Amino acid sequence: MAEKKKWLQSGALLTISAASLLGFLLLWELICRSGVVDAVFLPAPTQVLGRAIRMWDQHALISNIAASTRRVMVGFFAAVVVSIPLGIMLGTSRVARAVLDPILSFLRPLPSMSWIPLTLLWFGITETQKYSIVFMGSVTPALLYVIDATQGIDPLLIRAARNLGANRWQVMREVILPGCMPQILSGMKVILGLSWTCVISAELVAANEGLGFMIMNGKEFFQTDTVVLGMVLISFTVLITDMVFRLIQRSVLSWQQ
Repeated sequence: MAEKKKWLQSGALLTISAASLLGFLLLWELICRSGVVDAVFLPAPTQVLGRAIRMWDQHALISNIAASTRRVMVGFFAAVVVSIPLGIMLGTSRVARAVLDPILSFLRPLPSMSWIPLTLLWFGITETQKYSIVFMGSVTPALLYVIDATQGIDPLLIRAARNLGANRWQVMREVILPGCMPQILSGMKVILGLSWTCVISAELVAANEGLGFMIMNGKEFFQTDTVVLGMVLISFTVLITDMVFRLIQRSVLSWQQ
């Protein structure tokens, strides 16, 4: 009975959310159609949909989405591969933290946009340049998430494991990793969103495909519907990747269910 009531409540909330979205789109459409706002500045949702259909027929839509998604995934996973083992090491070793803390303090304030001139000199307008922007914009905050998660482990648990005869590797495998993994995965979900910000920044400056390029190209030709479509696609793509990440998180942390 309780489960049925919970399901009905969830359905009611979903209906309210859908009605809210439809109401927003209808109001947007009416304002644009009434002439209050010029289509050059803000196109109606139907105009944006029409642009999406035309770009789909030209196979431009999928290619731009695929390009941005590929760049995000490569740069993001490279940052994850570096940040998780390095962050755990820094979180458990005072000496390592003392060595690398000054470097992290220097890199942390730098936004991804600041790396664009250098990476263009190093790699040119290539895919490697886009990957490097995503990596440089994601690895430092990811590293800080991992360090904080590792340092958040209750030292009493580590001391208890050692008193029971666990060696360093066993403490790492049985205490530290299970204890910090939920927070690490939550942090990586935030970093994934940050990676999208990085790749769009890179594509706005130097790219010949991708959602950022699509937005900039629309701006150059005064195609506001293309600009809005690019913004909508970024939101939807981030939402889908976030859903996939949640499924992975549930699978990895199945023991928490």
